[in-house]
Amino acid sequence: MPVPPPPEPIPGARLLFSLDPSVSHLNHGSFGAVPVAVQRAQQRLRDEMESNPLRFFTQGLVDRITHARRHLAAFLGADPDGTALVGNVTAGAAVVLQSLALRPGDEVLTTDHGYGAVALSVARECERTGAVSRTVTVPLTATDEEVVEIVRAGLRPGRTRLLIVDQLTSPTARLFPAAALVAVARERGVPVLVDAAHAPGMLPASVASVGADFWVGNLHKWAYAPRGTAALVVAEPWRERIQPLVVSWEQGSGFPTRVEWQATLDYTGWLAAPVGLFVLRSLGVDRVRAHNAALAAYGQRVVGDALGVAPERLPAPGGPAVAMRLVPLPPGVATTLDAARALRAEIADRLAAEVSVAGWNGRGYLRLCGQVYNTPEEYDRLAVRLPTLLARR
Repeated sequence: MPVPPPPEPIPGARLLFSLDPSVSHLNHGSFGAVPVAVQRAQQRLRDEMESNPLRFFTQGLVDRITHARRHLAAFLGADPDGTALVGNVTAGAAVVLQSLALRPGDEVLTTDHGYGAVALSVARECERTGAVSRTVTVPLTATDEEVVEIVRAGLRPGRTRLLIVDQLTSPTARLFPAAALVAVARERGVPVLVDAAHAPGMLPASVASVGADFWVGNLHKWAYAPRGTAALVVAEPWRERIQPLVVSWEQGSGFPTRVEWQATLDYTGWLAAPVGLFVLRSLGVDRVRAHNAALAAYGQRVVGDALGVAPERLPAPGGPAVAMRLVPLPPGVATTLDAARALRAEIADRLAAEVSVAGWNGRGYLRLCGQVYNTPEEYDRLAVRLPTLLARR
């Protein structure tokens, strides 16, 4: 089966970024890349802050944050009054967990596709409160219907106090049926936290269409915001129960301001985040999504072919808009966290390519992303050189 042709590049898109041209940046999903226009907007805000810190922090900053939040919430399809800006998904998840007042005997249910830092946050909160963390196993090849049934069977009404599911999984690049999972949990009276780290900018679904009690997504990955910009969206019945991790001077203002205001943080990234949406819209949101997904699919095929993986054995992402794809590595390669980190570093050092490598359920996987600054030739070079590197290891 021939490799499908790559998408046509978006003219001039590569010039919008300040990435090192000697490196193939094929891992946008981990830390994103901030467009030059957004960098400059943030620097102007930093210059303003440093020119008169007292004025910057005490005269209208809360209102400026609120204005930025409303702009970002509108893009996400979320209620701005139920949205709080936070540093990242892990921080948002921690806010939710510590606001639930878990008790001994309560359970937090997750899947084995969850992000490691969120799992650590769950473990810490359970240890602190006496609650229990449970994980259900979802096969990589499970259909949406099977995912729903697996999670349904894992719910324990009366004991499960929170279900955490990913909208698009980080280690396995799999699109989960988030809205269907929320509906199943709601039938059993279980609130749901949706980890949507990769959704803003990549996936077309609005927050409202997911319907979760809690939804948290990063804007610094696929929505071109400065790093440290994420949105925690909370359904109306829960808002007064949400407390910040650190109490500061806006505590009496209620949600969302009391979560957002942390005194002397650098808020310039949040204030500059709408510029990232301007860049995305200037390129064409649908155009960017289609390009990135098609390019990731191309990269998966050419690298998969080079490693001898038949096309039908390449994991399917579960949706045409997904701009992250997995390539299984040879058996025994990168099966643990330490081994995966070592291989990622070796690929970066020897092949000048930044990729994500994960060990998941005893198998190593290469995760490739597609972004407007990438070219098909970058995946072609990796496909030529990676088999030799793996053979030498």
